[in-house]
Amino acid sequence: MLNPETQLRADEFLGGVTRARRSLLMLDYDGTLSPFREKRDQAFPYPGMVQLLRDIMASGRTRVVIISGRDAIETATLLGMDSAPEIWGFHGLQRRKTDGTLVTITIPENDRRALLAADQWIREQQLRQAVEVKTGSIAVHWRGLDERGVYALRSRVLAGWIPLVEQSRLELLDFDGGVEIRARAINKGDVVRLLLGEIEKDAPAAYLGDDTTDESAFQAIAGRGLSVLVRPRWRRTAAQLWMRPPRELLEFLAQWRIAVYANSRREEPVPAGGGR
Repeated sequence: MLNPETQLRADEFLGGVTRARRSLLMLDYDGTLSPFREKRDQAFPYPGMVQLLRDIMASGRTRVVIISGRDAIETATLLGMDSAPEIWGFHGLQRRKTDGTLVTITIPENDRRALLAADQWIREQQLRQAVEVKTGSIAVHWRGLDERGVYALRSRVLAGWIPLVEQSRLELLDFDGGVEIRARAINKGDVVRLLLGEIEKDAPAAYLGDDTTDESAFQAIAGRGLSVLVRPRWRRTAAQLWMRPPRELLEFLAQWRIAVYANSRREEPVPAGGGR
């Protein structure tokens, strides 16, 4: 069960989901829907997660959207759903619609050249084994290293990347298990604002995430919907609620499922959105 204070606020929000014709559920992937894994290609969703998402989507009353730092195609593969929800990848640079259509934002040429320089520096330092190259960003992962190893790798990477950031429009972003150098073209908060603009103003909306990269999304939904920090240990955050995965998260989504089907008994389902 959720703790009493969290449950009270969740009940109030889910009451709105029950009454509403449509609602919006936005979720991060790594650390939220799935546990972190040292081998990133094994970060499958928590047991029971996929069925809950499938049931919520099947109600036709909640638009489910995943917003991740991963490649959207990779995220869809890990989910393993026959009909995957809409997925935004690379922090918003990529949008995979529900019909599988993929749209990618082109980053400015100056940013592209700066990222090439960042990648070249990594190659010269022979750190390629720790790197994930994405559209619009490069991430260095150190999950699995001890504290001394993390400090050494982080210091080494920042020594090469900070001068590049100072000479360009790129930014550095710490995340749970690494650091990323990226273009400023779009972030998760921008995606949340766009999605909120695509639904009715009174439609209940929530964003669930775990990492510092989700803070822009928590800030974007403030005053408009519910923000939930999902992680084993609390940290300072702009989110309104804190839930520990997987038990409390699964409980919340199970209650969301009950809410949308309580509603569906009163009205005929409406077509699901998000395939635009």
